[in-house]
Amino acid sequence: MLDPRRLRTDLDAMKAALARRGDDTSALDRAAELDRLHREVAGRRDGARAEVKRLSVEVRTARREGDDARAEQAVHESRALGEEEKKLTAEADALAGELRGLLLTVANLPAAGSPDGTSPADNVVLRVEGYDASRYTDQQRVPHWDIGAALGILDLERGAKLSGSMFPMFRGAGAVLVRALCQLALDRNADAFEEVRPPTLVRTDTMVSTGHLPKFADDAYHVERDDLWAIPTAEVPLTSLARDEVLDEADLPMRLMAHTSCFRREAGSAGRDTRGVLRVHEFDKVELLAYATAEQSAEVHAELLARAEGTLRALGLAYRVLDLCAGDLGVSSARTFDLEVYAPGCDMWLEASSVSWFTDYQARRERVRAGRAARVAGAGRDLPPARRLDRGARGAPAVHARPRGDRGARWFGLMVRLTVCAERPGVG
Repeated sequence: MLDPRRLRTDLDAMKAALARRGDDTSALDRAAELDRLHREVAGRRDGARAEVKRLSVEVRTARREGDDARAEQAVHESRALGEEEKKLTAEADALAGELRGLLLTVANLPAAGSPDGTSPADNVVLRVEGYDASRYTDQQRVPHWDIGAALGILDLERGAKLSGSMFPMFRGAGAVLVRALCQLALDRNADAFEEVRPPTLVRTDTMVSTGHLPKFADDAYHVERDDLWAIPTAEVPLTSLARDEVLDEADLPMRLMAHTSCFRREAGSAGRDTRGVLRVHEFDKVELLAYATAEQSAEVHAELLARAEGTLRALGLAYRVLDLCAGDLGVSSARTFDLEVYAPGCDMWLEASSVSWFTDYQARRERVRAGRAARVAGAGRDLPPARRLDRGARGAPAVHARPRGDRGARWFGLMVRLTVCAERPGVG
């Protein structure tokens, strides 16, 4: 969520940044008006509250002096102001709720360094590693759905019989391969990242905190009886581990990783890249996530990108690095580098890893703050929000990564995110 304080001092710059995404900026105008109204009503509420306190003192003083008439008059005024304060409090709370609800629907602002553009066609290819079109033989041009069926490692028909279309089933060496690739991703990052096995079902507020709700409700699996959501990515529970907490800056960057199953409904995807496992409802993924300070963010972002590239090189895969344009960024991301691997079987570049920087956007939604140890001990509301970096990387991108420009599901991934605890305590 964007910082509402910037609406008062930096509205034009915020609108210009949001416009780079191709988004409607009128929501920011409405948010600025709501913020103004809220501050105005809150000021009147605080004034009434202060007057009630003053009148309470006057009542005690008048009674001590034996001036009952003055005391009764002060009591009468205090009661009237008390009712007015209740009305103003309710009005201020309603405005604050409307403002927060509106800001929850507004995307993060692209970083200044993100390229301009409105679609995947505008993404910038920074470099290509290991790709030589002439080296692929006819045997390597066979699609993975044909290879999987021939080897008996991919059973799409029985997967569909059990659960419906786009629920693949891996067998024998295929099941071993999925597990081994996830283990490889965990092992390669165990030197710096703490492994977490979070729940697969989470509460609504957990999904809201990462920006998956309310915007992507149609793409998520919802267990209505218990009001729980099947996670679309381990980013969701990992991001919310520190929700409503204060992190000690001395403990940052805090690095976490998780291997989970992930679930996406793929609403509106009928007929698009549905052969094999290019697009599925359930998939395994390893997620890397780091909380960092603003000063640490550039270094941690570069580290996450290097780790993702290292895994692809270790697997001997040809890949390229893309700098996503403003119009192709995810809702919560300010800057994203995607790694795409070349899949000769379908002659496509497929996204294998996404390395994103979220600034303080998600941390503000989660109310995660950061400060020095002395401040953490008596954490106050003036502490600033944390920021996050995040990388999602898949372990078997050459065969089963997703097509470029598609925000749909993948069956295996290694994702990377970075959230930054940027501002110092006491700022704003």
